[in-house]
Amino acid sequence: MQQNQLKGSLMLFFCALIWGLAFVAQSVGADHVGPFTFNGIRSLIGAAFLIPCVAFFDHLAGKPLSIWGTDNKTERQDLITGGIICGIVLTVASTLQQLGIGYTTVGKAGFITTLYIVIVPLLGLIVHKTVTRLQWISVFIAAVGMYFICITESFSVNYGDMIILACACFFALHIITIERFSVMVDGVRMSLLQFAICGILSLPAIFIYETPTWDALDQAWLPILYAGIMSCGIAYTLQILGQKYVNVVLASIILSLESVFSVLAGWLLLGQQLALREIFGCALVFAAILLAQLPPKHR
Repeated sequence: MQQNQLKGSLMLFFCALIWGLAFVAQSVGADHVGPFTFNGIRSLIGAAFLIPCVAFFDHLAGKPLSIWGTDNKTERQDLITGGIICGIVLTVASTLQQLGIGYTTVGKAGFITTLYIVIVPLLGLIVHKTVTRLQWISVFIAAVGMYFICITESFSVNYGDMIILACACFFALHIITIERFSVMVDGVRMSLLQFAICGILSLPAIFIYETPTWDALDQAWLPILYAGIMSCGIAYTLQILGQKYVNVVLASIILSLESVFSVLAGWLLLGQQLALREIFGCALVFAAILLAQLPPKHR
């Protein structure tokens, strides 16, 4: 495995770890505030968190502090375009996910969300991306693993499930969009911009569709803070940086580990026992990731 791919894979791995824990925070937050309130506030927190990060990285690189980080007009335009497009797609995806979690179980939400590992290569075919046979096999194995991990009750489709399925489609589109722009622009700045867009787009909807109270915000402040700093500020930035070095199909498989980590977090932190089928599912997902990373000369 090339060193850059290993670095990118590790970034995406830690991204998935943070997202896995965030499922718990989102579920708790949904009990107190609406999806626009949760996502709007957490996105603005994530954007604010990244402002000193941008200044810190500029200082390390010996660059003068600037908003765009470059004087090149083309690079600046790519940054603005990428940030706006990613921000819009992320707004739709995260809002649908937060809304759907309120109508279905966390396990089913986790499984359906990670169906983006199947949707990504399908969308990739539309834009003429090459998907190898081994990658298709890896996607199938990972999807089966997600089923064993997350679906522990009788499978049925309800209103919340359909919302989460739509969310998975937009997260797949977000992964592909990130791949398109991540190699062209400053990853931290684009992450900051996408969250600023997400927060700005969510604010009007808060006052139109929701009526958050101070008491509700007081109950949800910790989940919102975790989702803002860890899930938005750190994890999504790791996604943008990591996808510079990793194939989009492999990236989607690694990111799907968020469901594995949500199960493991419940076991380690909440004392929830892992069933044999869940352990088997975890093993399948890890096998799929290792299989997808085999170098071309071994295929």
